[in-house]
Amino acid sequence: MTPLVFATGIVLAVVFGLAALVAVAFVVVDARTTGRMRRRLGLSVPSDDFAEAGDQKLLQGFAKQGQSLERLVDKEGETPRLLAQAGWRTPRAKLIFYAFQGLLPLGLAGLIFFGWAVGYKYFQVPNLYLAFIGAVALSFLLPRWVLRSAAASRQKRIKAEVPLFVHLLVLLFESGLSTRQALASLVREGRGVLPELGFEFESLVRQLDTGADTSEILRQLGDLLAVDDLTTILGVLRQVDRYGGEIREPLLDVLKLLEERRGLDLREKVNLISGRMTVVMVLFFFPALLIFVAGPAALAITTSLSNVAGGR
Repeated sequence: MTPLVFATGIVLAVVFGLAALVAVAFVVVDARTTGRMRRRLGLSVPSDDFAEAGDQKLLQGFAKQGQSLERLVDKEGETPRLLAQAGWRTPRAKLIFYAFQGLLPLGLAGLIFFGWAVGYKYFQVPNLYLAFIGAVALSFLLPRWVLRSAAASRQKRIKAEVPLFVHLLVLLFESGLSTRQALASLVREGRGVLPELGFEFESLVRQLDTGADTSEILRQLGDLLAVDDLTTILGVLRQVDRYGGEIREPLLDVLKLLEERRGLDLREKVNLISGRMTVVMVLFFFPALLIFVAGPAALAITTSLSNVAGGR
């Protein structure tokens, strides 16, 4: 390693170390200023989100660092909604996510420094600058990608449970149960067949038991999960809960509409698969078929031409 490269690495380490210290100082000052302003205005200071996750001071420290990074990226408060959509509502799940977000920059920086120290060619100047820029970008983007992917995957699972949820609701309403009683029965007895919706309705039933308004809680759940099929069903339940009336026919009508929509989605997927299989057939099956069909004729023609040439 040449002295110039070594000096450049030292300068980069010092610069990034100072930048990290400045960022930490900015976050600390901003948190103290916010707390001071809340106390002056008579507002309550928010409690520690990770106090219920257990006595894990190290992870809590990294999680707080992850929350600080989140404030720099998430200006619109999207993370709490994505955490709820992904089902990561417990203090333990939030601790793990924010700790991952806080540990990721340190892990990437350590990986780059190790590659530079051992002389790996991709972590030398000028690639070293690109590696640091990529590490900074991944530190902010990768946790968001993971969270959005988990939320989208869970939304698909919730959407798949909606038809069975409607059928169970119809059975419970036909037995004479109210909306609250039906949801409570689904939580008690339907967690095995509705794992995702059962988890959501468990929290909803607890809020209803404390005296919350049914219509408002159903609206908040639909807006939070952002699953169109479920939002439609919850809208029917809100309307019946507020104005009364027959519940069985509206639910069956909505279920029929959802099944028709799902059939259209399946047809679209089949059309896409057919197009992809056509490409596969052209690439792999058609050459083999051509050899099988035209091979004997080509061999016969080649043999005949060889015999003619030999006869001369």
